[in-house]
Amino acid sequence: MIDYKIFNVTDLATNCVYLIDKKTGCNAVVDPGAKSDKLIEQINADGGKLTYVLLTHGHYDHITFAKQLADMFGAMIITGKANAEFLSDSTLNLTAFHNINLEPFKADVYLEDGDTFMIGETKVKYISTPGHTKGCGCYITDKLLICGDTLFCESYGRTDLPTGNNNDMVNSIKKLKQLEGDYIVIPGHGPTSTLEHEKKYNPLMSRV
Repeated sequence: MIDYKIFNVTDLATNCVYLIDKKTGCNAVVDPGAKSDKLIEQINADGGKLTYVLLTHGHYDHITFAKQLADMFGAMIITGKANAEFLSDSTLNLTAFHNINLEPFKADVYLEDGDTFMIGETKVKYISTPGHTKGCGCYITDKLLICGDTLFCESYGRTDLPTGNNNDMVNSIKKLKQLEGDYIVIPGHGPTSTLEHEKKYNPLMSRV
């Protein structure tokens, strides 16, 4: 069973998610868009090790501290294969438009749609959900749906940025709607929700 804690980082209030399998101590951080002293304190309090850095997509407010954090604790960076070029392209990751200096970097593992991996004894499934960008994806555990900027509480990600696509977003929201069971939805920004709530009240999900 995975425990989680959300750290609010960046001036865009990015939800940076800390995951830990308490039984094994294996852990992960999702979308470290900026340095968080509280997050680092949490990792140190849990043994000073970090297994993975997971990225839902490649915008600067989700990746800026990824390489530094991984290097700090010897973690592996994991993201979707379609997100690879965002890690080194300042136009795609939007750093060029915000005067942010982000050194290009690469992930250690690139996932395909449907791939799985383990955080301790908990299976994590990656699903590709393009729309906000072509490289967007979600991480699913037994109870969590960590969806970056694809799905928000009663909303969904914008599609007017580079590689965004309205049709892709519709198909991705439909894909999430078809998941069996309920999940705690942790979006890239804003409050958490549940998948059942979104099926009823999300303006896009309720009609696809």
